[in-house]
Amino acid sequence: MVKIIAMRTYFMFLVLLVTVSCAKKNEIKTFDSVEIETVFSDSLSFRAIEIMGGNGLAFAANKGAYGLVDLKSNQVMVNTQLYDTVAPEFRAVAATSTDFFMLSVGNPALLYKTGDTGIMELVYKEEDEKVFYDAMTFWNDLEGIAVGDSMDGCLSIIITRNGGKTWSKLPCSSLPASTADEGAFAASNTNIKTVGDKAWIGTTGGQIYFSQNKGKTWSVFETPIASAETTQGIYSLDFYDDNLGVAFGGDYTKPTINTANKAITRDGGKTWQLLADAKEPNYKSCVQFVPNAGGNALVAVGFTGVSYSADAGESWKQLSDDSFYTIRFLNDSIAYAAGKNRISKLKFK
Repeated sequence: MVKIIAMRTYFMFLVLLVTVSCAKKNEIKTFDSVEIETVFSDSLSFRAIEIMGGNGLAFAANKGAYGLVDLKSNQVMVNTQLYDTVAPEFRAVAATSTDFFMLSVGNPALLYKTGDTGIMELVYKEEDEKVFYDAMTFWNDLEGIAVGDSMDGCLSIIITRNGGKTWSKLPCSSLPASTADEGAFAASNTNIKTVGDKAWIGTTGGQIYFSQNKGKTWSVFETPIASAETTQGIYSLDFYDDNLGVAFGGDYTKPTINTANKAITRDGGKTWQLLADAKEPNYKSCVQFVPNAGGNALVAVGFTGVSYSADAGESWKQLSDDSFYTIRFLNDSIAYAAGKNRISKLKFK
């Protein structure tokens, strides 16, 4: 009898120990402040950054500028990519495990890939008065996607299946018809997101274009994000997994408006509900989930400052008035943000 009681006591102790350990493991820290350190400044507009391998931050900007920040030493290498005598404006970048890509916005649209010789190689060019590309990303090392404004009645979507060596534009016959003048915002390279085989694109029309098979077929979902004006719509979206996602919008010409400018989905984008409506934050150009926070922590940035939520967007607090266009997390407390004339390191505390 003594043995049985002892074993039960020991078993209960183990259960308690495991429960406490799990509670500690699942405990998620919250942020109260952010420390901002400028790591690179120049007279450039930085709207596209990408963390590569955890050791480098690649960027591309206007005036044909692109480069790499060494995240250990903060040393910066900058180059200029010209097309004939034109300095392209780059607002979209992406990376695989072996290559870096950058895409210019206007006519001609120019997509460059790192070449074997160290010189950027032009792998796609599109010439048209209406051409305007906004964002790009990859599903894996072979398959990638870029999105641009509507032409001939559908969004401009180009896809690669061979690691970015060649790109093909999807015909309008394989895409949903777009609304008049529907496009995307080239504000932060975050109006497209991929998870697994899936892809979501947020548009100026407040809609979500969704593909579950790496761009082979597409559906369209509605959101409550305001889109009545040409300066309204979805500026940025992010997904924590293939169900939980957040979209941010607003109006950069009326940045104080905070109604119908942020929404959440818990069913992979099929349905959306407004978040913190008529409450802060106002216009933001980029939103990102904080890594390893269970989908509860979010950071949104814009020229209106840096805002943080610890409850999946239900409530927010402004951590800084510093202006940024885009942000990417290195880990669960350090991120890099870029904006007008600078790239900065953000330490959340």
